Amino acid sequence: MLASRYLSGMTDDPTDFDAHAELEYLRHTPAEDLLANHFFVLAQWAAVHLAASPADLVGAQLVIDVMAAVLDAGENRLGSNVTLYRTALAEIQQVFVRASLAASSASHAASSAEVSEA
Repeated sequence: MLASRYLSGMTDDPTDFDAHAELEYLRHTPAEDLLANHFFVLAQWAAVHLAASPADLVGAQLVIDVMAAVLDAGENRLGSNVTLYRTALAEIQQVFVRASLAASSASHAASSAEVSEA
């Protein structure tokens, strides 16, 4: 429900926005539910940076750092799914390491090719 509320209903038409309804929704939604939604949006955003060609390692690292900060600050107050969040963070960190290694290998191969041509 949370993801569909924020991701599928996007519009450029400001008349579709009901500030009062939005405020009521936020008042009645537990903080851990909203943070969970935002955490996974951050994970998707990091994945977008890592899937770019070439991978945007700087952008991905920033997003991953923010995800880690949310987990560190929230600890067990994030609800019963904190283990799921930690697993998601670990997975995106592994993808980051693989993308970093691939970028390093590509850079090294390009440098070697330039030296061979000279």
